[in-house]
Amino acid sequence: MNGLLEVFLLSLVPTFEGRYAIVYGIGKGYPLLGTLLTAASGVLILSIVLPALLPLIDRLMLWLEETPFRKIARLYLYYVERARKKARPYVEKWGFIGLTLFVAVPLPGTGVWTGALAAYLFGIEKKQTIPALILGGLLSMGITVGPALGLFG
Repeated sequence: MNGLLEVFLLSLVPTFEGRYAIVYGIGKGYPLLGTLLTAASGVLILSIVLPALLPLIDRLMLWLEETPFRKIARLYLYYVERARKKARPYVEKWGFIGLTLFVAVPLPGTGVWTGALAAYLFGIEKKQTIPALILGGLLSMGITVGPALGLFG
């Protein structure tokens, strides 16, 4: 598989996203600019698509509750509750900036996926959600690129 395609696909994976896709690409020795642009395109796509898809995913999970696949729905509901608890202090206190910072923190359980879910749960409009997700995702990538290049150690 093409190396940058791997970086792109990893940039779409929950909790991995662009920030860790960069670490992977740099670790594999892929071209830095190509790795950054590819991971950023994944962040951009997630930031635009997720706010539109979450209402559909919600309905699907509610439907799955009544099927033999209810464990998947319960796992989703667990993730929803976790996202609500983690994001609440950021989003309720600081709104757009809080959501941006929450997404920017390069730790598992934060990021574009969880930020999009938090924005959906707290009823933040898409015209605010999408820029916050993009900015936060890119900031997260910026935070991880330095250590990935060995600049701090």
